Amino acid sequence: MKKVLILGGGIGGVASAIAFRKKGFQVELVSERDYLFIYPVSIWIPVGTAEFKDVSMPLSKLAGKHGFLLTVDKVLAIDGINKTVTLARGGLRHTPSLVVIALGASKLSHRGIEHTLSICGKPEDSLELKNRIKDLVTRGCGNITFGFGGNPRDPSAVRGGPAFELFFNLHHHLEKLGIRDRFEMTFFAPMAEPGVRMGKKAYAALGSMFTANNFKTHYGKKINRFEKNGIVFDDQSVLDSDLIMFIPASEGHEVIKASNLPQNEAGFIRIDNFCRVEGIPGWYGIGDVAALDGPEWKAKQGHIAEFMAGIAAGNASLEYLGRKGNMEGYQQHLNILCVMDMGNGAGFVYKDSNREFFIPMPIVGHWLKKSWGMYYKLSKMGRIPRIPGM
Repeated sequence: MKKVLILGGGIGGVASAIAFRKKGFQVELVSERDYLFIYPVSIWIPVGTAEFKDVSMPLSKLAGKHGFLLTVDKVLAIDGINKTVTLARGGLRHTPSLVVIALGASKLSHRGIEHTLSICGKPEDSLELKNRIKDLVTRGCGNITFGFGGNPRDPSAVRGGPAFELFFNLHHHLEKLGIRDRFEMTFFAPMAEPGVRMGKKAYAALGSMFTANNFKTHYGKKINRFEKNGIVFDDQSVLDSDLIMFIPASEGHEVIKASNLPQNEAGFIRIDNFCRVEGIPGWYGIGDVAALDGPEWKAKQGHIAEFMAGIAAGNASLEYLGRKGNMEGYQQHLNILCVMDMGNGAGFVYKDSNREFFIPMPIVGHWLKKSWGMYYKLSKMGRIPRIPGM
């Protein structure tokens, strides 16, 4: 049986392990953590409507269900020329002929970043955000600032949706407690129109909701540094804050940037349309670790990583198992898809090269996203069918 080594135990890595097993490969998955953290539904941990266990899955259960080998270890180095990988505990290993890299990405560094917390950072940050919000609620008033950054070297490496979602959920949480009017809530970003990548309709709807909920905005000014009690911008203006939730833009994973793998200027692995690493036969890059080609509005999302995993497995089965069929490219499938949860409803966002729309879903939208979290877990364990693209 042909062996494949998958590096990374996030959404893309797990999807790869399952997809390659279904194609008949022998799979080993290397993950730094022993659990899969479901980032899209982690937005509810800080406001107390979900527990950590609700948005995580033991990788051992997934490995047992799908029949892949799980190795819990940290990847320290990758050598694409000599076909080796170095693990923290496992040391130097020669790789099999097939390798899938799904390590995700690192975050751009900002001065004073230690004064912020991110809903897209370490899983433990979601619990620290919960504690900080509890402290603010006990205090009874304060300035709350949420935002995200950009990466001019690779604009697709921006993740702003979770910042908007948690911002709305916190607003709803404070309203339920009857203390929303005691807090000033401000959203900040260095770009002039944060969120416009989702489409003009979604961006306009977002602006209307900001106005209706009395949110303030601070857009179009580059961030100079973060301080304990605020954000300083390049024009020396200061945004006071008692809680800063900030999602930095991504850059290439530190292991990738230190490797001899082909990279774009932001440190993401260069791949072709079939998810193959340029110049290294049998190696694939999927999800946030990869440099995406495609339309200007493209963005890295979890479902993008998942269909790239399926494409890599399908193409590998054609090339290395002698299966019949045509190679499939990922670029034709690129889209932006999001159920933007607000705590008491949601908005359905979709954009591709031909169309875009935003559908408000009061009340039912929130429960639709809640149901997706349950569906994701059950479908990964094979207890219910998996819907393509969902």
